[in-house]
Amino acid sequence: MNRTLYLKLNKVSTVYEKDVFLKDVASLYSDDPAVLAKCGAIKVKTIHGDRDHRYVEDVLAVLRLISETDPAVQVTNLGETDYIIDYRRPRPARLLWQWAKTVCVCAVCFCGAAFAIMTFNNDASVTAVFQEVYGMVLGQEWQGHISVLELSYSVGLAAGILLFFNHFAVWKLNTDPTPLEVEMRLYEDNITKTLIASGGEEEPGAHVT
Repeated sequence: MNRTLYLKLNKVSTVYEKDVFLKDVASLYSDDPAVLAKCGAIKVKTIHGDRDHRYVEDVLAVLRLISETDPAVQVTNLGETDYIIDYRRPRPARLLWQWAKTVCVCAVCFCGAAFAIMTFNNDASVTAVFQEVYGMVLGQEWQGHISVLELSYSVGLAAGILLFFNHFAVWKLNTDPTPLEVEMRLYEDNITKTLIASGGEEEPGAHVT
């Protein structure tokens, strides 16, 4: 039977146990079930700290461990050459705190966006533009009351934001990622690249035991 192991390391793997095995950080495939089970059970790292931390590792250490476990196994790496183990301490679910943080973030984003829109309207003198349009269309001076221009502008602005961000699952127009999801993914990728480029923070005694 073919003793080739196909290895695909994840770029970032979140773990909650201090003993991290190869199956926790990679996708594995082999025609030999024994090879698959043996390699999946290889311990790639033991977390010694008691705090949330990201550890930068490389595929060479994984290949060395596989070779020590079974020298006859041929490994084909299809994934990352450097990967990150994101250790999170197991803790009970705190739904109230999570909802409180979500509400706080939403409030900050709402107020910030409202302030940005109001500032833009003042800089662009949208009120003066509406006055001119009102006078040209109706032939009379704008009296300062709310007109159809303000109402349509407000409704159109809100509808445009909802359609652009496309972030409501029930009303999604397509399956494309939303701009917010794209920006979050770019942010996570930049963090990962920075950690890998800096080599991570090496802790004494943090290797496999």
